This record gives sequence, C-alpha cells and structure tokens, in this order.
Amino acid sequence: MRIRTATPADAAALAAVEAACFPPAEAATAAEIADRLAHYANHFWILEEDDGTVVSFVDGMVTDEPKLRDEMYENAAFHNEDGAWQMIFGVNTLPEYRQHGYAGELLRRAIDDARKQGRKGLVLTCKERLIHYYAKFGFVDEGVSEKSTHGNVVWHQMRLTF
Repeated sequence: MRIRTATPADAAALAAVEAACFPPAEAATAAEIADRLAHYANHFWILEEDDGTVVSFVDGMVTDEPKLRDEMYENAAFHNEDGAWQMIFGVNTLPEYRQHGYAGELLRRAIDDARKQGRKGLVLTCKERLIHYYAKFGFVDEGVSEKSTHGNVVWHQMRLTF
C-alpha cells in the first residue's frame, strides 16, 4: 500500500469509492469529483494497493472561511490554495478494507501536510456517531453545523487547530 496525492486520471476510481461509501444524497458525483480534481488534486490523499487499486481517500479544499458550508461541496472554485483552513469533505474507505486503520493513516497524512503548509488547522463535518473517531486525531466537536445540511443530514462540525 502507498499514499499519494491524486491526478485528474483518478476521477473514475475515486467516484466508485465515494459511491460505495456514501448514500446517493451525500456522495459526490463523478462530475463533482472531476471538478474538484481540476481545482485541487493535491488535496486528495489516496491509499492504493501495489496494483493501483484505490482503497481509501480523504479530500477537501482549502479556504480562509472558518466554517464548512454546503456550497463548498458543490463548487470547487471556492478553493484558495493559500487559505488558512484545510477542509475535509470525505473520508472514504471501501467496505471490504475497513477496520485496518487506512482512513487514520490518510487523516494523519492530511493533518501533517496541512501543518507543513502553514494552515491554521483542519475542519470537517461528521455524523454524531463518528465524533469519538475524529476526536482521536485531535478534532474538537463544535456542535451541530449551522452551515451544512448536506444530503438532508445533521452534521457536527469538528476542528483541529494547530
């Protein structure tokens, strides 16, 4: 297994992993993933097998806005490479590869990269049942998001500040 950042050629593989991980109302479409890759492929961290099979990925844009809002999922042009905050849109692992620590490896890499890039920290939203998982990485629950109801779901905003 190896970790790398994405290229536009990864769009179909990433869309397939996304579709396997989220319900349709929450999953990014293939077109949205391709648009994100066109704007910030270097903010997709991919874990793949030696044969190139993508098994897990973490992605998100960079912005100066301190809160993650739904419009960011839909419009990759909000990305600002010099922004203060690394947003995390998705933590995706194919079901058959879960419970091996792969998502954690990718999150630690994203955190490390954001720190090295001089960001203030990272922001993500998650369902209540996952708050404890992200807390293990230093994320702090800021309560129910007032800016995100993506997929008609209640999301908690979590922040890791350096």
